[in-house]
Amino acid sequence: MRTTHAILTIVAVLSISCRRETREPLAGEVPSSHAERVRRGEYLAMVGGCNDCHTPGGMYGAADLSRRLSGSELGWQGPWGTSYPSNLTPHMETGIGRYSEDDIVKTLRTGKRPDGRPLLPPMPWPHYGNMSDADVYALAAYLKSLPPIEHRAPASLPPGQAGPPSLVFPAPPAWDVPRGAGVGGGPPPP
Repeated sequence: MRTTHAILTIVAVLSISCRRETREPLAGEVPSSHAERVRRGEYLAMVGGCNDCHTPGGMYGAADLSRRLSGSELGWQGPWGTSYPSNLTPHMETGIGRYSEDDIVKTLRTGKRPDGRPLLPPMPWPHYGNMSDADVYALAAYLKSLPPIEHRAPASLPPGQAGPPSLVFPAPPAWDVPRGAGVGGGPPPP
C-alpha cells in the first residue's frame, strides 16, 4: 500500500512539474498608453536584434546609432540572391513612412510587404509573426516613432548577380526555399 501511494505521489508531482504552461498576455501587461507602447516596442527591437542588421555598421560591430534602423549597405547572400536590410524609419521615400501600424503588423505576420513583395532571408519574420498582438503593435508603434532618416539601402539582387558587399549566408544541404521565392520571382539556385 505504501509503495502504491508513493508511486502515485511521484507520478502526480512529475505530472504537475512537467506540464507545459502557456498563457495569454495578462491585461495588466498590455501597455496602456502610446508612450508605454513605444517603450515596449523599443525594448522588443533591442532584444530582437533589429539594430544588428538594419543599422549601418551593426554587422561590423560598430553600429552608427545616429542612423538607427535606417538600413545597411552590407547584405546577405544565399540561394534567394542577395538581400539588404531595409530602412525601418518612417521616412516617406526611403523608409516605411507610407506604412500604417496595421501595415507593419501585417508585414511581420505574413512576410509580405503591402505591395506584395516578400521579406527575404535572413529576416526572421516568422518569429515576429508569433508575437502577441500587444507586442507586435508595440514594435510597430516604436518604428513609427523613430525620426525619419533618408537612406536607401541597396536593392535586392537575384542569385548570381554581383552587387555591394554581402555576407554569405550558410545554407544547409536541405535549404528550404520554395520555387519562385528568389529575388525577382525566379527560382533559387539548386
